Amino acid sequence: MALQIRVLGSGTSSGVPTIGCTCEVCHSADPRDTRLRPSILIRYNDKNIVIDTTPDFRAQVLRSGIQRLDAIVYTHGHADHILGLDDVRPFNYHQKERIPIYASPSAFAIIERVFEYVFDKRERKTSVPQLDVNLIDDNPFDVLGLRFEPIPLIHGHQTIYGFRFGNVAYLTDHSDIPESSLDRLHGLDVLFLDALRHKPHPTHSTVERSLETVARLKPARTYFTHMCHDLGHAATEALLPPGVFLAYDGLEIDVAA
Repeated sequence: MALQIRVLGSGTSSGVPTIGCTCEVCHSADPRDTRLRPSILIRYNDKNIVIDTTPDFRAQVLRSGIQRLDAIVYTHGHADHILGLDDVRPFNYHQKERIPIYASPSAFAIIERVFEYVFDKRERKTSVPQLDVNLIDDNPFDVLGLRFEPIPLIHGHQTIYGFRFGNVAYLTDHSDIPESSLDRLHGLDVLFLDALRHKPHPTHSTVERSLETVARLKPARTYFTHMCHDLGHAATEALLPPGVFLAYDGLEIDVAA
């Protein structure tokens, strides 16, 4: 079963360009320096699964030409990962079916609070997203035939999830990766890692810290994501070792079964 991954967004919570910023990266002519909020699309067996619905979700869908959405998997409940949820309504309308979402109890509690109108039982005269909620924990779960293995990550003072599916792992928003999680990340073809910037941050990994993770896990290919405007694409990637790259919006990666 071959997978295709499309990077819908590779930026941090404020995106790049950042509002009001005059730095070189925010005014770069390189399209790879324009970064929407972090999300990926997974295509397999004619199914489309999105990890996280960012505030840029509508723009990401239109830019990528996504015509169908079959499931959504959530890493956690922060604004830059959930606020595009309302924009699944056109998929409901065209597909004439509900869309399953997968989230931890803590992430869903935030989603339910933010989108209260979606989940309450009141009769309404306007459309809302039609969703089937699936709560997940540390155990693997199936999404339309694709096995997802939750990978607990430390994001500041909380634990969130990254995910392994096949020989791919998507780990965004982490300041640390527990030893027990690292043990589940060997033998990867593709690894996505949070790499916000060079300067340390209390809730995110740095380029240097993520390079240490790469050296330990030795995946075939690594892509850094969730990057801020401190990192110019061309200049930063030129300094990375073989097999390590910066993700960019629109990047497509094929992964063998």
